[in-house]
This record gives sequence, structure tokens and C-alpha cells, in this order.
Amino acid sequence: ISNFWEFYSLHYANVSIGTPAVSFLVALDTGSDLFWLPCDCSKCVRGLKTSDNQMIEFNIYSLNSSNTSSKVPCSSALCEQQKQCSSPQSNCPYEVLYLSNGTSSTGVLVEDVLHLTTDEDKTKAVEAKITFGCGQTQTGSFLNGAAPNGLFGLGMDNVSVPSILANENLASNSFSMCFGSDGVGRITFGDRGSSGQGETPFNLRQSQPTYNVSITQVNVGGNTADLDFNAIFDSGTSFTYLNDPAYTLISENFNNFAMEKRHTSNSSGLPFEYCYDLSANQTSFKYPIVNLTMKGGDYFFVNDPIIVISLQGGDVYCLGIVKSDNVNIIGQNFMTGYRIVFDRERMVLGWKASDCYDVEASNTLPVNPPTGVPPAIAVNPEATSGNANNTNISGASPSITSPSRHLKTLFYALTFALIPFFALI
Repeated sequence: ISNFWEFYSLHYANVSIGTPAVSFLVALDTGSDLFWLPCDCSKCVRGLKTSDNQMIEFNIYSLNSSNTSSKVPCSSALCEQQKQCSSPQSNCPYEVLYLSNGTSSTGVLVEDVLHLTTDEDKTKAVEAKITFGCGQTQTGSFLNGAAPNGLFGLGMDNVSVPSILANENLASNSFSMCFGSDGVGRITFGDRGSSGQGETPFNLRQSQPTYNVSITQVNVGGNTADLDFNAIFDSGTSFTYLNDPAYTLISENFNNFAMEKRHTSNSSGLPFEYCYDLSANQTSFKYPIVNLTMKGGDYFFVNDPIIVISLQGGDVYCLGIVKSDNVNIIGQNFMTGYRIVFDRERMVLGWKASDCYDVEASNTLPVNPPTGVPPAIAVNPEATSGNANNTNISGASPSITSPSRHLKTLFYALTFALIPFFALI
């Protein structure tokens, strides 16, 4: 799709690594495990220009520039490719392949300091020794705008940053991500949630465990349908991927209640099937609500199921769901307006409505978050199957919403922002 890259965006955070400390603008990805940075590489993205023409020049990590860096030997328990090692003392190689076609990162594992501060005392520095990838070669989407300055893996594997912090007794084995409606958010390590939050258990698999949950009902426009399927909560995917029958059920019911004329042009390169034209002077519109019922009975109201996109012929709004043949992913667009808790101690997903400003921000990014929320590519989602039960749609009247245009109890927080990148430099 020729225009597809124009609609990509992910959530990014500034992280500080090494001695002296160097900052990197990394994409936050709960759908993968390894944290990697562009490192001692000959072919790397050196910077990006944002939609408002601000220039962001990137740092490139170098082992020789940090006094606290070291290479990880093949004898390390975190070395997953020991079969490729010539000896236990050899440098541990890594290779991560992502779902996006031709997208990968390869290099060697290194260890260095991740600089953190606590929510309780901003002046208190915490230096956490972590293992991450020295990304010597990136391919595919990583050279075209997706995670060009590194990927912060937040999955369940032992090599992920939350796992390392928990194993080193630096934080509880739980973290949260808050996705504000204005594109600003927070990631907090050691956050185990709060009273009154919704919860649902993770569906754990021994091989490649992910943040996979079960959905038992969907409600679109007030019509409720029993539908049992699994999906992964993946912050590295900007919009939501669903296979049938969930995709057809949600999108067709959404279309039945949509009030604007459906967009029919095939020349715009949109990845979405259900889009609707907005008139030139239109300042507000209504669209059907989308609600999910999670396993256990708690409701998950989707605050932001649509995406507004400006095309050459005028603005459209689209249902932010893409049809998938083999994956079900709840992307970050469905997480907007929530503090999402990934509780790996109790093995539950939690969520609670939040504007992400209820805790004082510890840092700010050198960019202004966009007012619109365009979609982005999926980075490393894990495949999961969906199982359908009988679909029973009630005769309820449509509902619409109208927008206008205990280890240690320390909390380590980083602010992040939703940033649509448009040009490489």
C-alpha cells in the first residue's frame, strides 16, 4: 500500500543508558521481549522529522563509549542462541524476527546501566544493570520508520526489562502503561494496580507466553453478541487486528449504525475497510460505541475505536480494526484512556480509566504529541487463534458517542508520547 507509512505511529519513551548516560527514543512493545538499540552499526536511521517539521536526531549506542558496558558471554542464562556459539566465552548473538514482512534485528547481547528515578524521590537515581541487544543490523520496517532508535521489549521472557528488574529485586514483577487521550502517557515499573480496576486472567502458554486474554462478549451500538475469542494486548501495534468471526461481527454492526456515508474510494491506500466521509465544515460526528466483556465478567469500554484521517479529497473517520487471517491483537488505539496493568505476579491484566496526569510527570519528550491518532504497523505480535461460539445479537437500541474534532514497592516511571513519524533523515 503506497501511502501506508503516512498513517503509522507508535508510543515512544526516552530511556537513558550507559556511563556517561545517553538517551534513546525507543518504541514500547509488550508484544516482544528483547530490548535492543542501534549499536555500532553502519546502516542505521540517524533521525526523523515529525509531522510538525521538528527534527529529532538520534544517538547510536557504542560499547566503547560507555564505561559500564560489557558483552554478554554465551554462558549467560539469558543467551538463547547458545547453539550458534563457538565456546561458552564467545559473545552471545541474538536474532529477533518480527511479524512485519522482512523485519528483524540482529547483533550481540550486551550489559549496561539503565538509569531510573523513583516516583517517591525524583532526586534519587537508580542504576539497574540490564541485558539488551546491541543491534548491529536492522531490516525491514525498522529502516522505514518503525522503532528506528530502538525497541523496548516488555514481554514475559526473562530477558525483558520488567523481568530483569523483578529478578534483581528492584521492583515488583508488575508494570503499567497509561495511554492518554492526548497521546501522552506513562510506563511505571513495579505498579501492581489499584482498587476498583477491571481485571481478567492471562492465558498462559509454556512456549512464548504473551499477554493473551479471553473476550466473551462484544457490544456494538448497544447490540450484544456472545463471542469467545483470545487476543493479545500489544502496545507495539497501533491499531487492532481481529480475525473472523470477531472482525466481521464488530465491523458490520458498526457499519449498520454509522450515520455518515461510507467511504468507497480504493485509491487512498487506507488499511481500514470501514471508513466514512466527513463534510468540509463538519466539526463533530457520532459513531457507535464498542464494548468488550472480558473473561471473568468485567467490562472494557473502548474509548477510541475510530481514527480520523485527512485525505486529499477530505477527512474520513475509520473503525480502527484491520482484518487478520491468523492473529487477534488489541492494539494501543483500544487502550486509549486507560492505565493498563500487566501484573505478572498474579497473572492478570488490569485496567482503569485515567488521563495519565494523576501522577506528576518525571520527564518530557522534545516533541509535541499530535491531536490526531493515526495507526501504525504491528511490531512482533504473536499469533493466536480465536474460537467462536454461537452469536446471539440482541435487539437493543443503538448507542452512540459524539467526539469533537511485594518485592520493593518502588515505582520507576518514564513518560512517553504517541508520535507519528513521516520522514527519515
